[in-house]
Amino acid sequence: MLVSMTGYGQAFIENENYRINVEMKSINHRFSEVTIRMPRQFLFLEDRLKKIINQYVQRGKVDVFLTVEGEGLVERTLQVDWNLLQEFYLTHESALEKLGVTQQLNLEKLLLHPDVVTVLEKENQSETLVEHIITTTKKASEELLQMRKKEGSILASDLKQRLKKLDQVVVNVEAHASCVVDAYQQRLLKRMEEFLDDKLEVEESRLLTEVAIFADKANIDEELTRLKSHLEQFFLIIEQHEQGAVGRKLDFLVQEMNREVNTIGSKSNDIHINKQVVELKAELEKIKEQVQNIE
Repeated sequence: MLVSMTGYGQAFIENENYRINVEMKSINHRFSEVTIRMPRQFLFLEDRLKKIINQYVQRGKVDVFLTVEGEGLVERTLQVDWNLLQEFYLTHESALEKLGVTQQLNLEKLLLHPDVVTVLEKENQSETLVEHIITTTKKASEELLQMRKKEGSILASDLKQRLKKLDQVVVNVEAHASCVVDAYQQRLLKRMEEFLDDKLEVEESRLLTEVAIFADKANIDEELTRLKSHLEQFFLIIEQHEQGAVGRKLDFLVQEMNREVNTIGSKSNDIHINKQVVELKAELEKIKEQVQNIE
């Protein structure tokens, strides 16, 4: 089935220690490009998370936002410089003795001294937390894929309608193409008769030669055959729900169809066919815009 490159997915896990939230959005891109914004302490997971996301996304630019909040993310411990604390204590005692005064040492203030006690923070990277991040990323990726599939289904319906319209226009061109040579022959005969003004007879062999040359130059049978073949392949890719990224195949077919239509327009010397060519090119341009969003 067709999968759009545009989508959005979100998932979160929350417990008494932390909350993990993963958001991702994707837009069209020639290749697969995943960018993850996450806390620095989890950067070691970046490659692993990208591999998970790439299991769900084959083409497109995906921006991922990972946030982890909570008290359980950092373990705090105290580091005491016991030698310095002892120096403070001994100095206090010496000062009291020299000054001949008595004053109790305020241990609380001493422990608050930044050089005596240091608060150490250790980032929590437990296996449970890591598994929760991976699980949340998978859920967000699944939601993103579901939205991309839904968008792809809408694109497929629109493309089918446009393909049917193209096919009908091609049928009209094919039906009219057989009349172009006859119409040219009649116009040429009429012009020659007007030019000669019934003074001389029209040389039939020369007339047939001119008509044959025109018929060869204006023949669009091969272009129409290839154009119909491309339309059929395009429709089959949509109908058969081909697996994998098919956007590039469809884009190639659109380019080839444009090429055939341009050739038909340059070879045709008929106002009716030229009008149909304009309609074909306008419809192909709309199809091209839609194909740009297909994975």
